[in-house]
Amino acid sequence: MMTLKGTVKRFGDFAALDGVDLEIPKGTAFGLLGSNGAGKSTILRLFSGIYSPEGGEVLIDGEPVYDNVSAKQKVFFINDETVQFSSFNLIELKNFYKQFYPNFSEEIFERLEKAIQLPRDKKISTFSKGMKRQAIVIIGIACCTPYLLLDEAFDGLDPTMRIIVKRMLVDAMCERELTVVISSHNLKEINEMCDTAALLHHGKIIFNRQLDSLKGTVHKIQVAFADKEREYTKEDFSAIPEILHFAKTQSIYHIIAKGEEADIRAALEPFHPVVADMIPLTLEEIFIYELEVLGYDSQVFA
Repeated sequence: MMTLKGTVKRFGDFAALDGVDLEIPKGTAFGLLGSNGAGKSTILRLFSGIYSPEGGEVLIDGEPVYDNVSAKQKVFFINDETVQFSSFNLIELKNFYKQFYPNFSEEIFERLEKAIQLPRDKKISTFSKGMKRQAIVIIGIACCTPYLLLDEAFDGLDPTMRIIVKRMLVDAMCERELTVVISSHNLKEINEMCDTAALLHHGKIIFNRQLDSLKGTVHKIQVAFADKEREYTKEDFSAIPEILHFAKTQSIYHIIAKGEEADIRAALEPFHPVVADMIPLTLEEIFIYELEVLGYDSQVFA
């Protein structure tokens, strides 16, 4: 398990993380969502042992990470930039990382490299951004660490490159109990890859949810009633477990509510609705309505 306990990280007067608590279970595909500067990359660098916290704890399988070789060998961090390795070719880059990861698998590297067919003798500086990302993902998977961290993993990649990188990651997760943590400001990417996601804003975690359970318990209802003269209010529907949003357009009421569909329909039944349609919500809509309840606005995703 990867754990943050009351973790604080500052850069001068700026608090990048402000007392964050987070647990990422082993075998999870976990997403870190948030706008630029929210704290996503800081969390990845703390888990990688690049940064030390000013307060709280950063643990990998119960061990502090910073200045701890055994903990660091469990983590491979794929940064958004690979400029520091521009003078290496693919084999030199592989051999560089192989020094630090005792479980490195030449067999996995050869299999993935053969499938992708990247040039072995050309410098990384000559690669496109997509090729650079493929190269480091191949090496990261071949290092056979229990934890693989990716910072803005798919940013700037064309659709074909995205599919190739995602397929490599999914195959690695299926082959072994690999924990993948992906930071992104793109909710669609997180939804496609992750089963759990945390949303960060100004160095704090706003909420942390399993995505499937979240999508199954938030509903959009469009409802109309026979008594068109009556003006209904949110308070009239207090029997609905939790209303996140309530609005009216002409004679149609739009309700976003959390709870079981059967319970919501039962709460509406005493009002004799003539129409009560349940409409699927996108994950982005769900997050935005949850943010409204918490007093935030959709700019968190900007």
